[in-house]
Amino acid sequence: MRNHILKAVQTHAAAEYPKECCGLVISNGRKQHYLPCKNTATDPNEEFRIEAQEYAAAEDQGEVIGIVHSHPDATSRPSPRDLAMCEATDLPWHILSWPEGDLRTIVPTGNTLLLGRPFVHGAWDCWQVCADWYKREWGIEFQTFQRADGWWERAEGPSLYEQAYAAAGFERVSSPQRGDMIVMEVGRTKHPNHAGIYLGADPALPGEAAGVHGAGPFLLHHLYGRLSEIIVFGGPWDERVRLVLRCRDPTPSTLMPRARA
Repeated sequence: MRNHILKAVQTHAAAEYPKECCGLVISNGRKQHYLPCKNTATDPNEEFRIEAQEYAAAEDQGEVIGIVHSHPDATSRPSPRDLAMCEATDLPWHILSWPEGDLRTIVPTGNTLLLGRPFVHGAWDCWQVCADWYKREWGIEFQTFQRADGWWERAEGPSLYEQAYAAAGFERVSSPQRGDMIVMEVGRTKHPNHAGIYLGADPALPGEAAGVHGAGPFLLHHLYGRLSEIIVFGGPWDERVRLVLRCRDPTPSTLMPRARA
């Protein structure tokens, strides 16, 4: 990070303390500058959020080449959410501990394992582990769509899986085969709110230890508050199934806009 940008970030962190500051690094050719943003998170002392409209306005000023936020009274060590959102945004993340002043930069690896990832809604969640499986196994890539945490608890709100599956390139089928997405109702919910990839009798994921045995069938999924895993699919899980979806050739341009930090 260039020195004048670091000084601008430090000034912003001091002004927002004890809340997390957040902002974007903008490039115009060889020139770069820091753009402070408003932290609209529900608890700005613990996390940050940049609204999509503010991000879009920043893109009008130049190319966004980095996302910045502070860790008040904490080290610059990235949280699981930081790591997940760095991958989701596909940009470097700069984390400034404040008032300590240590700066750390993390960069997306593009190679997140399917198993054992912590749950971070909107970045590493049940939909994302499905989308990442399709990308790795079948070469199909979906745009990330916006989803607010707790959407499934509001009866008056959208039922995201039911409303979006056709536009995302899925069709409803009666019985699953390997690679189909199983959509379920889990916990206290008003809508189908959980999805996984049906693996049939073969739980193998290249380069990863499935850690499950038996005759199957198996399901790759990522349950809220737990690590992503493969389970034996049956019994009470069958009772939760609401949709069995088969992926056709997707049309990413019809999906919702990419989620921002």
